[in-house]
Amino acid sequence: MVPPSITLGTDATPAVTAKAVEQRLRRAGIRLTMGGEPTLVPTDPDGAEWSVAADGPTKLRYARALARELQQRAWPGSTLLYCTGKRYDGEVNPRWALRLILGADGHPLVPWPQASGPSGTPAASRPIPTAAEAEHLLVTIGQQLGCPVEPLQLRDPLQADRQVWAVPLSFEQHWQTLTWSLKPSLRQLSPASGPAGLRLPLEHFPEGGLRQVLTLERDHDSWGLFLPPLARRPMEQLLRVIARHSGGCRQPELSGVLPVDSDGHWQVLGLTADPGVLEVNLPVCHTWQEYADWIEILEEAGEAVGLRSWKQHGPRSEGTGGGNHLLFGGPSLDTNPFFRRPAWLVGLLRFWQHHPSLAYLFSGRSIGPASQAPRPDEGSASLLDLELAHRTLEQLPAGDQRVAIGETLRHLHADRSGNTHRSEISFDKFWNPAWTAGCQGLLEFRALESLPHHHWTSAVALLWRSLAAHLLEPDHRPTRLKDWGPVLHDRALLPSQLWADLEQILERLSVDGLPNDPGPLRAIWDWRFPVLLHWRSGDAELTVRQALEPWPLLCDTPVEGGSTSRFVDSSLRRFELIANPEFRRQFTLAVQGRPLLWPADSQAPVALRYRHDALFPCLHPCLPIDLPLRLDLFAAAQEQALGSWLLRSESDGFEPLTGEGTATAPSLAGQAPLCAESTGWHTIDLRL
Repeated sequence: MVPPSITLGTDATPAVTAKAVEQRLRRAGIRLTMGGEPTLVPTDPDGAEWSVAADGPTKLRYARALARELQQRAWPGSTLLYCTGKRYDGEVNPRWALRLILGADGHPLVPWPQASGPSGTPAASRPIPTAAEAEHLLVTIGQQLGCPVEPLQLRDPLQADRQVWAVPLSFEQHWQTLTWSLKPSLRQLSPASGPAGLRLPLEHFPEGGLRQVLTLERDHDSWGLFLPPLARRPMEQLLRVIARHSGGCRQPELSGVLPVDSDGHWQVLGLTADPGVLEVNLPVCHTWQEYADWIEILEEAGEAVGLRSWKQHGPRSEGTGGGNHLLFGGPSLDTNPFFRRPAWLVGLLRFWQHHPSLAYLFSGRSIGPASQAPRPDEGSASLLDLELAHRTLEQLPAGDQRVAIGETLRHLHADRSGNTHRSEISFDKFWNPAWTAGCQGLLEFRALESLPHHHWTSAVALLWRSLAAHLLEPDHRPTRLKDWGPVLHDRALLPSQLWADLEQILERLSVDGLPNDPGPLRAIWDWRFPVLLHWRSGDAELTVRQALEPWPLLCDTPVEGGSTSRFVDSSLRRFELIANPEFRRQFTLAVQGRPLLWPADSQAPVALRYRHDALFPCLHPCLPIDLPLRLDLFAAAQEQALGSWLLRSESDGFEPLTGEGTATAPSLAGQAPLCAESTGWHTIDLRL
């Protein structure tokens, strides 16, 4: 339902608004690209790989199935490459990453003959090359590159029937090789998991030679090639030679290192292993419509292979827990819109800080300082330092200011441990020379969770892009940060207040000629804050909604493997009691037998914090849990309860007590009342 305070024109469709946004950006000479990092889980997630672990027995299989589905639906003829991803402390091996690669013009990078299938032969039914054919292919590749090679055969200690050949191959102005002589006893891969190219006995590689090796492996039902680390053009040349001379066999599985494509000759889509989820790195999108199309394709492709962007917990659903980050950038570093417009960037940062709904309404359950995406005023920086940084950037002279922006902001947009990745708006990939992928000119909005419908996700992206266009006008930008103080984690976290804040944003955009349909955003709000109880009598109405609660960070805890892990105390919960003036005038609520006193201001919100679980480790382990939690409803002048409800679990909501349960409602006489107003807070803490 569209709230009455927001007026939409009859032509206020997403496509119309998106067109107006693009026109405004073009008039300003801005080419603003978008990226996305949606996450997926199986329909029935099982095992640590779909809760806390980055990898497991089924994740790569799901990723390959999704990659094949995306190839068929969106990128036919694209090249699939298995790459090594990041390596994190406490993890033995680097994580894997699949990359789908297509030319920037939309044409295949390499014309794989298997994709078209001569004589109607299905690609999957083509044969695996024999051992002799595999070795001959390597020799042919060397001949075609003008670089005769000598394949070295290696054993695989993990799979006796797998045959492996290695060929040193590198490119420095021209193709080069060398003879790799190994004693028979040393011709063996390491007993680790992964492609053969990552398990080579490189400690016995010829001294002074470039450790770049083309590796071929085969068994009775598969074969693949591990490509040596190469620049973009030599890699394309090598792939063309492989495709041209392997057409009679099934298309090989390719793995290797993806070269940096700084000139934008490729489009790349990634699938990566992340704790509890499969993360998708969308290709660069130049318009909102491109982004919306990809999100829809991803939802359909995921459904076809048993993946989706949400989890089911009993009667309720929620996001995957892995996020749905959105990125802003430019088509290239030379045309990046932020490098020469630091004042516009500051306007974006201040506007987001003024509106908590942009940090909390579309995020996951974990919010606040200990979350993966704390606001700048919840992180390591003081408000003074943030204000000084913004003022300095606004006064920079004309020109490319990427270094000044990056060095000024990335140290301030960090959590309280100094982690620059954990930030609501992360500058980790903006201009950070200390990190391999740190100089991409990207703003990463991380306080976004995966949503169950593609049009919801697209609506959030359109809101973000609309605000970027709206804030091009200096008069629309806040002139300083807002000191929220304790209000930020009290009133500002309540569902009613988050929606009121978002309404203000939507009204501003509508007045500015960039109307965003509140329908899908209201649906997200309704899904994000489920109703735990609804009661109505005449004009009096009460709704109890699940609310947000920042979970405190606990001290580092040792885990298996000798490393430590970050734990938060997620035992605390909060709900908001949304009662209209008629209800507050006519009725009294009792919580755990204590009467609740409504604030004198009939519009003032009221919430209740309670302990839902007894976890270990946790804060205050000696305090009891507050469940089951009882609500009793009384008419203002009566002692007999009109209704009673019991909350046994947040996921089930309040269940009505009937018959004797209502009749045995506790008397309110002599009970100390619960009153938020007396404490100056809007949230009553049952632990106190």
